[in-house]
Amino acid sequence: MFASLHGSGNLKALAFEFSPLVEQTAPDCVMFDISGLDRLFGLAQDIAAAIARRARETGIQANLALAANPDAAICAARGFQGVSILPQGDEGKFLGSLPLILLAPSAELQETLDRWGIRRFRDLAALPPLGIAERLGTEGLRLQELARGEADRKLIPLEEPLQFSDELELEYPVELLEPLAFVLARLLSGLTTRLATRGLATDELRLRLKLEDRTIFQRTLRLPVPSLDQRAFLKLWQLDLAAHPPAAPVVHAALEVDPVKPQAAQSGLFIPGVPEPVKLELTLARIKAIVGQEAVGSPELLDTHRPGAFRMNEFGCARVQGHPPERVCLALRLFRPPRMARVAIAGGKPNYVAAPGVRGKVLEAAGPWRTSGDWWTIDPWLRDEWDLALSDGALYRIYCEPRGWFVEGSYD
Repeated sequence: MFASLHGSGNLKALAFEFSPLVEQTAPDCVMFDISGLDRLFGLAQDIAAAIARRARETGIQANLALAANPDAAICAARGFQGVSILPQGDEGKFLGSLPLILLAPSAELQETLDRWGIRRFRDLAALPPLGIAERLGTEGLRLQELARGEADRKLIPLEEPLQFSDELELEYPVELLEPLAFVLARLLSGLTTRLATRGLATDELRLRLKLEDRTIFQRTLRLPVPSLDQRAFLKLWQLDLAAHPPAAPVVHAALEVDPVKPQAAQSGLFIPGVPEPVKLELTLARIKAIVGQEAVGSPELLDTHRPGAFRMNEFGCARVQGHPPERVCLALRLFRPPRMARVAIAGGKPNYVAAPGVRGKVLEAAGPWRTSGDWWTIDPWLRDEWDLALSDGALYRIYCEPRGWFVEGSYD
């Protein structure tokens, strides 16, 4: 059993959703093998209804025909509107009313048939094959086989590209996030289906939106592990677009995913369950929407002498280089933010320190250690650091900068 689509839109992508064997006979026509789909959908009418429903969901406008041989389905899709199902054995009767121009005969053969008054499939099918062979040759016999619906051949399949993408031209500009989510859900449904049929998943999704003001809006969604969770993808896009909305209404949407092998994982019977990585990513996205993008991630120290300099990376992006640090016996617990202090000086050294939660006479002092940097930028820094043992029994680090004295932290 074969199906043919003739019309406009991404016909190849739709065909690959239902079959791995797809042949493109023309820019506006595809043919695909639907053998075995009866086990999933049932009768031919049910298969045709499923294909037509998916075409409506993806915005494809095309005629659909099902037949026992490829060429009969192609002729029916090109000649009849809507959905056509050709009964096996009666293809010739079904196609009889179609004009011969659909068979694309040569100009010389077309002129000969016009002189004979042969203008429809049934007229050519009624002629004796021997007479056609004598007068019209092999081309005439081939056209008669097509007109009778008796031609049979194998498909010349296309290789589905590993670039999985889909796009949708909107009938009217979309400004709100909710209707845009319906568009994204439609694109995600087709892409995840195509990935699943090839046993693949994705770890990166790229969205490209054309806006009403003729600008391009692009966003990328990266996942910690490959997944096919369509609902999680949609929610992640909703949160991302809510935090970074387009500057103008959307008139065209295109979505592309990177195909990768899915990650297999097996947990032990006695190991506590952990959240799925994609659901954990969704939870982090919700937290980012509340506290801000820059406040969520894994801190990474910067290669600089500036105290406390770090940046926030997305989880899983940081890379540890070199050997792990040796075990330390003394750790500095930083105060965030540093606590402003009043410091009494005696003999060029701190003698007494008072700050919120810190108060005492200096028993031992080490320092000062002067550090500075970034003097060539608009944000230079300069400070003198001291390590102090106070009478309250704790060890502290304090520093002095142009703004005053601060307690940076305490040693554990």
